[in-house]
Amino acid sequence: MKRTLYSKFIMAYILLGVLGTVLIATLGSSLIQNHILEDTGAALYKEAISLASYQANTDYSDSEDVEAAYNGDPAAESYGEVIFCYPAIKAISNYRIAHELLELGVPLIPRIITEMAHSETGIDIHPAAKIGSYFTIDHGTGVVIGATSIIGNNVKLYQGVTLGAKSFPLDADGKPIKGIPRHPILEDNVIVYSNATILGRITIGHDATVGGNIWVTENVPAGARIVQTKAKK
Repeated sequence: MKRTLYSKFIMAYILLGVLGTVLIATLGSSLIQNHILEDTGAALYKEAISLASYQANTDYSDSEDVEAAYNGDPAAESYGEVIFCYPAIKAISNYRIAHELLELGVPLIPRIITEMAHSETGIDIHPAAKIGSYFTIDHGTGVVIGATSIIGNNVKLYQGVTLGAKSFPLDADGKPIKGIPRHPILEDNVIVYSNATILGRITIGHDATVGGNIWVTENVPAGARIVQTKAKK
């Protein structure tokens, strides 16, 4: 019961901010024509209803992300503190909404929603990324999660982590080829510490730990722990 209430509260809290900001930004833009506004507004309204229905009928809810943040931080004193004070909840909740809208075929709006959170929190999550349940980002500032990233369940990132691409294959005209997998896969129960950079379509195996301030461009085995090499004395 408590999880359901938290989920509904988060959805209402985030959706109000999202819809208000999107409408203000869209209505105030001279670059968007009236027919685009009408089409986008109708699509957003339709898919928001579908999203609400989806959230009501799925085992997953945003409250799992709140629980992950609360249980993973000894400084957290209440769920309310996590919801209102933790930038990761803002960024992840915006991402959850944006991702579902993107999956339902809504144009433009999903990217606006995640960029709203990006500008407010410093956490950049592309709406096309696939992220499992019980996900959290501690502190959060500077985290980047690319469009084709895949993140499993019970994964934790710290501030400054980048899940990025190494390079972009080019077409005959010298332009980057779009839509190809180019970002990392993080399996279940992975922890990535602050300022680690993980690049390319590589896999970080389940239960692995990636230490802070390191550069990873090759697969990491399940259960492995990789850290910086200690300097020789």
